[in-house]
Amino acid sequence: MSSSLVIVESPTKVKTIKKFLGPDFDVRATLGHVKDLPKSSLGIDLERDFTPSYSVIESKKKVIAEIKKAAQKAERIFLAPDPDREGEAIAWHVAEEIGGKKRQLHRALFNDLTKKTVLDAIANPLALDRSKFEAQQTRRILDRLVGYKISPLLWDKVKRGLSAGRVQSVAVRLICDREKEIGSFVSEEYWNITASLAAHMPPPFDARLVKISGKKARIGGSEEANRVLRELGEQDFTVAGVEKKELKRNPLPPFTTSKLQQEASRWLRFSAKKTMSVAQQLYEGVELGPEGSIGLITYMRTDSVRISEEAMQEVRNYIRTSYDPDFLPPKPRHFKNSASAQDAHEAIRPSSLRYRPGEIKAHMTPDQYKLYLLIWNRFVASQMSPARYDQTVIDITAGVYELRVQGSILRFSGFSEVYREGKDDNGGEGEEEMGRLLPEVAAGEVLKLTALTPEQKFTQPPPRFSEATLVRELEEKGIGRPSTYAAILATIQDREYVRMEKGRFHPTDLGMLVTELLVENFPKILDVSFTASLEDRLDRIEEGKNDRIETLKDFYAEFARELQAAAGKMKSLKGKGIPTDMVCEKCGSPMSIKWGRNGRFIACTNYPDCKNTMNLPEAGNGSAEKNGEGVPELTCEKCGRPMVLKQGRFGKFMACSGYPECKTTVKITAAGSEPASPKEEVLTDKICEQCGKPLAIKSGRYGKFLGCTGYPACKVIHPIPLDIHCPEPGCNGFLSERRSKTGKIFYGCTRYPDCKFVSWNRPLPEACPLCKAPFLVEKHTKTGTYIQCHRKECKYRSDQVGHEP
Repeated sequence: MSSSLVIVESPTKVKTIKKFLGPDFDVRATLGHVKDLPKSSLGIDLERDFTPSYSVIESKKKVIAEIKKAAQKAERIFLAPDPDREGEAIAWHVAEEIGGKKRQLHRALFNDLTKKTVLDAIANPLALDRSKFEAQQTRRILDRLVGYKISPLLWDKVKRGLSAGRVQSVAVRLICDREKEIGSFVSEEYWNITASLAAHMPPPFDARLVKISGKKARIGGSEEANRVLRELGEQDFTVAGVEKKELKRNPLPPFTTSKLQQEASRWLRFSAKKTMSVAQQLYEGVELGPEGSIGLITYMRTDSVRISEEAMQEVRNYIRTSYDPDFLPPKPRHFKNSASAQDAHEAIRPSSLRYRPGEIKAHMTPDQYKLYLLIWNRFVASQMSPARYDQTVIDITAGVYELRVQGSILRFSGFSEVYREGKDDNGGEGEEEMGRLLPEVAAGEVLKLTALTPEQKFTQPPPRFSEATLVRELEEKGIGRPSTYAAILATIQDREYVRMEKGRFHPTDLGMLVTELLVENFPKILDVSFTASLEDRLDRIEEGKNDRIETLKDFYAEFARELQAAAGKMKSLKGKGIPTDMVCEKCGSPMSIKWGRNGRFIACTNYPDCKNTMNLPEAGNGSAEKNGEGVPELTCEKCGRPMVLKQGRFGKFMACSGYPECKTTVKITAAGSEPASPKEEVLTDKICEQCGKPLAIKSGRYGKFLGCTGYPACKVIHPIPLDIHCPEPGCNGFLSERRSKTGKIFYGCTRYPDCKFVSWNRPLPEACPLCKAPFLVEKHTKTGTYIQCHRKECKYRSDQVGHEP
């Protein structure tokens, strides 16, 4: 009979901890939260100091029953969920369900899952932390109030199913505001001028114009650039000064949660969600052969850069034995936490340097190895010597013009031997000067001009956010906390407020619209600084410096006023929509902005008598959507009127501006455009079984198909078959590409409905090299694209199509 019970959060920890503690300990897992607020109601008593109504989650009733049964047999109970606010809430909720006067309840905190840490935590248990629990409750109540009070308004004013969130809505606002900056940005022309020069000693070098008459050089057009080139060509180029100095670059601290998410995005192309998932696996334990499951990293939700003295000595010993003496600094390096850091846990680091990445690679998945190596290298580099560079700066005068060239030579690699920080936007400043050799020159030396090179440039708008830069922005502005970033980024995409395109966040029409409504009606909730101040107040509650009830009262007093005002004044997109100054060209009635399943559009207010609609104009120009970059200017081949770019259910297309009199359309492809007229057809050698006329390849709203050339008298159609036989036994049909009603491509048998075989993966006419199945399939996942056998029981797989680096 076990005398002690240990209750953890994740079932993957159970085996590891039980191995460390032995047979006298029973280890059980809650599988996450066990209690929550009701889904069908607010669950907050506003009249009784915001008292929450928690109840056991339906799917966790069996788990709680088993834990209660195990608790009755235990003399001591250790509550050991994760060491953060959410883990503390789980510990309190479990305590409420199993607590009793005779039972000893202890809180055990594991910063990593090594034997020493687990044994120390059990030997030195703590009390439950009420302040941390109160902070979690306050956050949960705030989120519930915002979500459950604002979301119904959006259902009423826009459409059902929309949601608002205290933090997620501010994150979407950042993306929308950036999109507005990009849209309103006016690019300006400027010119860089570079002089190719030679001194009395090699090598030749290039210097850039930096000042004119003592002021920063600003050359705005080709005429001005040509004038500067003429004047420069008439000047003597003289060395005004030479500065040589040694630069030191210190290593970065070990990872915090947000920095790990940023670097994993830059180096590994991991999403924040994937990074946290893989880090959780490394923390909870990886099977290392005879040693069993070992937790390889410390707790992965932290905003601290602190490391323990024990870890400090271990990493210094590792550097001492693995690298030359110059790579180990004389004293340990201690990093300073930011003012807002909680410092509840150490930085993210390997739990022990015994487990070197290369030696245990065979026991990890590729993703686990990549992330573990990143964490290992950052931690080791943090305690290594600085990198040293020799930098030379040469200033040159030519009349009223001043030029400059810089060169940096790496003299000692130091920490950069192990780790370099990733860059967000095409590298960092100064990278082009690394390794540049400059000649020995002295002040007063006259240089020989060999060439002058003008380069036309244009100012660029601020870049859209990537996952890494959005996490950085959230962290710098104090929005949310590191442990919530992955969930925020996932939620705003799941809600379809933003989409990811080429690694950058783009707001959807829905995201822009909802953000506009929320900013107008809930300016405080959508205010970045206010959201950050709330996070600070939550931190102060956790520290025992603020009162939970007062915080909620202060928040709700103003929120209730905004809520009441918004119920009456928030614009509705149902019915008449948002008025515009446009007039319907068909009936003369005003046009308004409305919301449909494909986004915003402009519709006549005289509906249903007039059903005229058009795409939302760009920049309020009062016309149908303008042709975008890369879309050709077309004239309708039927009526000669101009074609305009429009958005349909299956993407953008060109349509005649004479619609509905002329219904000519042209679909947009990667290579440009191609006609999408129903008359476009390619004859085949197949014959219609009903009328005997040839079948032709035609285009329709769901893609290409085989249709009878006798249309409309004969309306026989067939899907276009692939050269692959249907795999169903006894079926003599072929597979063909088809499209569902929602526009998604799938592959089915040409004998449908007699044969109902379908596949979402594209068939390839190649036999499986393992089982000789007649075809393979191309499968797309979040981690990449690969080829596998269509038979589930066959394990053949090839990554030759492409995979995540």
